[in-house]
Amino acid sequence: MNFQQVFFRATLVAFTLAPTGNLLADPAEEPVSLKSAEITRRYLERRDIVLSKSAATVNPDAQPRPRGNYMGIAACLQTGQNVDGALKRLGQLMEPMPKRNMFWAYPMVTVMMAGRGTLDEKSWDRIQELWKIYWPNRGDTENHWAMSYATRYLVAQTWPAAGPEDWFNGQSSAENLAIAKSYIEHWMKITTSYGQGEYDSPNYIEEYIIPMALLAGWAEDPELRQKAHMMLDYLIFDYAVEQVKGSYGGAHSRVYPKQIMVPGNAYSSTLGWFAFGLGDTPAAPRAGNILLALSGYVPPPILERVARDREEPYVERELKRTRWRMRNAGPLSFTIHDKRTIPVYKYSYIDREFALGSTQGGLLQPIQQQTWSLKWSTDQPLAEAANTFFAVHPYSSSFEGTMFFGNDVDTVTDLIARSKVDYDSADKLASGSPYEEVFQHGTALIALYDIEPGTRFPHTTAFFSRDLIDIDEHDSGWIFAQGGPTYIAYRPFAPGVWKPNDWTGLLAGGAGGFISANVDQWGSGHKCLVSESLKNGYVVQVAAVRDYDSFADFKTAVRALPLKFSTNGAPEATFTSLDGTVLHARYGDTPTVNNEPIDYYNWPLYDSPFAYEEKGSQRLEIRQGGERYLLDFTRSSTLKTVDPIH
Repeated sequence: MNFQQVFFRATLVAFTLAPTGNLLADPAEEPVSLKSAEITRRYLERRDIVLSKSAATVNPDAQPRPRGNYMGIAACLQTGQNVDGALKRLGQLMEPMPKRNMFWAYPMVTVMMAGRGTLDEKSWDRIQELWKIYWPNRGDTENHWAMSYATRYLVAQTWPAAGPEDWFNGQSSAENLAIAKSYIEHWMKITTSYGQGEYDSPNYIEEYIIPMALLAGWAEDPELRQKAHMMLDYLIFDYAVEQVKGSYGGAHSRVYPKQIMVPGNAYSSTLGWFAFGLGDTPAAPRAGNILLALSGYVPPPILERVARDREEPYVERELKRTRWRMRNAGPLSFTIHDKRTIPVYKYSYIDREFALGSTQGGLLQPIQQQTWSLKWSTDQPLAEAANTFFAVHPYSSSFEGTMFFGNDVDTVTDLIARSKVDYDSADKLASGSPYEEVFQHGTALIALYDIEPGTRFPHTTAFFSRDLIDIDEHDSGWIFAQGGPTYIAYRPFAPGVWKPNDWTGLLAGGAGGFISANVDQWGSGHKCLVSESLKNGYVVQVAAVRDYDSFADFKTAVRALPLKFSTNGAPEATFTSLDGTVLHARYGDTPTVNNEPIDYYNWPLYDSPFAYEEKGSQRLEIRQGGERYLLDFTRSSTLKTVDPIH
């Protein structure tokens, strides 16, 4: 092939903002300097750890089988460690025909970018051949498309003169580059106007970090490179404001069983360590962090200051959207260009010890939705801690399947379950439901259910993790528990029975490969309260342990709170929370706070002490103390100042 290689070198840029002093996330912790230079220094130290550990994994001569993947090879090629071994291992990996589509494409492009000037001619010849003979499917999810188009863009940039005959899809490099750039900028515009469809996923945030890091590191177009850098700031901020000491709080679009039971199993916890030094040093670097390290990206210091600023509790509101709805879109749906969706209203209460967060319920993301959750800080290693409490209606239906997928009504559920094996299981813990409505204000939450008779799984499940202690089923109907530094009160409206999690045995039986791998480590010791009442609901009230002299005092205070509920007709509840606020919800109606209806129509894109943006703004002004950091996607620019930006 007659390709001209064109490379753009990733550069490392560190921004130094106005220095600040120390900030404590917890008065009991040692102070951490949050001066910009110190934040950047610590990040660069962690970056060196990531690259060193990654490069050390490569050994083409290891027995009984060679070791090292594409990401480790890329670390070797960029750092100059074990280059000969990395090239040999690369040849071993490239010998068979690739698989895994975009999950092959991004590691291969990472090797191409990190190995510029280091890859030998033999390797380049095989890489060029693979991009001609192997068709990496672009997939069918938002993260698949982001990774697919980012990788195609960089391959086209590398060989700009390549014609249709040199590409797997019969399009020239010029065509592939233009199509990829058009989609990437389209996705950025939608995300910064209406939110992501795969919003706030503890796992899939990595699949957005990856394409943005590739473009921020190696896109030759300066405007696209800048926008990708800004999107990394945007995504990492989105995580920073809803985490508690590394645990990603609140509601999530997609989460796997091992991550919903032990939240630290998700990529987001390793991002918390890499970006901010929160939590534990991961045993092995994740691909997203390796790519951030290779790309030269350095987070603006204001992000760590936000991530550690928990001196006062705060409310974080965010606007997201559902995955595109193909059918059964419903009367609340609206169109963005030619695609239909509905808004997702996120509400989180963030304390220095816990995060309680929720969405409004309904079918917001197929397969793996978590409508609400409580996470608390823990002294255990995050990869072992079951520091969570939540409840769910496990829903499985072709109605949901055909809403989000193009398959036939008769086959869609089976096709989903072939990939996500727990989807059609009665004991699954991640699910949306068309029969669920959730409403939160501060530290209190009300959920109501009106499940249609004949629904496949006509029950609700409250998950009590193995880390909860002092569970007390009081005669009043309240169930009390303590999760680390957090007191929990749960009042179901109908009786239930206790069952072990995984009561069907699906996960313990080994179904699903990746989904159930090592289930004995993360999926044992929990229990669930399962209620089969079709008309149902519950109230959740949480509080910090530090706010009460004893657990008994918390229980007494909660039992004294006014609560009225009914499951006759439309389920309904009125509850006065610990702060004196009166919450009212009736199934099918707009909830009220102190008799004022929730204004969903004017729900902002972001609203917290750290940011405020209206829907459609394509901006994000990050605030901390007197510091401002503006991401303006309408101008592809950032602005940093210690004064407010008007």
